[in-house]
Amino acid sequence: MATSRRDVLKTAAGVLGAVGLGSPAPRMVLGMTEAERASPRPLRLLILGGTGFIGPHEVRYAVSRGHKVAVFNRGRRQTNLPTEVEHLQGDRNGQLDALKGRAWDVCIDNPTTMPKWVRDSAAILKGNVRQYIFISTISVYADYKQPGMDEDWELARYNGRDAFVEPLESAGKLYGPLKALSEKEAEKWFPGRVTVIRPGLIVGPGDESDRFTYWPVRIDRGGEVLAPGSPRDPVQIIDVRDLSEFIIHMCERGEVGTYNATGPKAPLSIADELYGCRAAVSGSADVRLTWVPADFLTEQGVRPWIEMPTWLPSRGDNDGWSRLRIARALAKGLTFRPLATTARDTLEWWKTLPEDRRAKPKAGLAPEKERAVLAVWHARENKAQQ
Repeated sequence: MATSRRDVLKTAAGVLGAVGLGSPAPRMVLGMTEAERASPRPLRLLILGGTGFIGPHEVRYAVSRGHKVAVFNRGRRQTNLPTEVEHLQGDRNGQLDALKGRAWDVCIDNPTTMPKWVRDSAAILKGNVRQYIFISTISVYADYKQPGMDEDWELARYNGRDAFVEPLESAGKLYGPLKALSEKEAEKWFPGRVTVIRPGLIVGPGDESDRFTYWPVRIDRGGEVLAPGSPRDPVQIIDVRDLSEFIIHMCERGEVGTYNATGPKAPLSIADELYGCRAAVSGSADVRLTWVPADFLTEQGVRPWIEMPTWLPSRGDNDGWSRLRIARALAKGLTFRPLATTARDTLEWWKTLPEDRRAKPKAGLAPEKERAVLAVWHARENKAQQ
């Protein structure tokens, strides 16, 4: 039976050029003057969160552009942020006093899943922020059967308990529907002043999920690498730095509306991704990719997306996954750095982590399971050829 994306989410030459996340376009924003690109009008930015995966990249880029940044979070995670950043401590579950009596040009809401969090913070921030940027997800859509879906596609409906009451069951399968509800709640409080950014799979240095990270790390190790499905299966990912820069540029321009923010600009296949990683990080290592069909992987209990990260079989309910339209974001200046840069930087970051952390990756196929599956595959292939 084909594995649907919903099921997956419940459980958890020219290669370098042609397989970049996109062409190495200049860091520019459409619709801005040269002076604004070089030195935008300083803004007062409030970032809810700011110490997770996206936040530090947003903060550093915003500060580099001359903006004044305050971050609001529980203060539990130590992150190396610029010294000029203001730290406001509190909790979205009722401890919001640090936000009272303050005004900002833009609020960027990074971590929200629960619409209650939007409601409670918005009740304080309403009238005190000009623009509200809500970081959502492409998981908000009702289904992924149709390639080429844009931002107007039907959204998933929430059918759980009262989403405005705490405690609520963990997001899990409700993650997308809850995000969709949160988008609507943001628009309710800030009508006509909301920017909804729907990222796809976010990758790059600092990604604690280890999803994309698995591939440059595995390929750097060398040897025979199990590659999933058809080499033509599509993949969509976005480097966290490209996403963060796009978000800050949307602040600078005061752009509102809803935008799918994934990439690259041109279609990317799983073969493009893996061969691109091989060209970028493997050096002189002996790396051999062995492509194994999706049905065989299912037989062997190899889970797409989790053990074969960034990949889902492109068929049935998943046919539109990794084929979303991003024309709106491109028109607003979304750009992409080359895949080679993302792969190399991700591997370099991974190698700075403590050894005990690297010994327990959170995604990808365990080496012993990979060897076992490849052995069965080769045995079947050899028998078929006799």
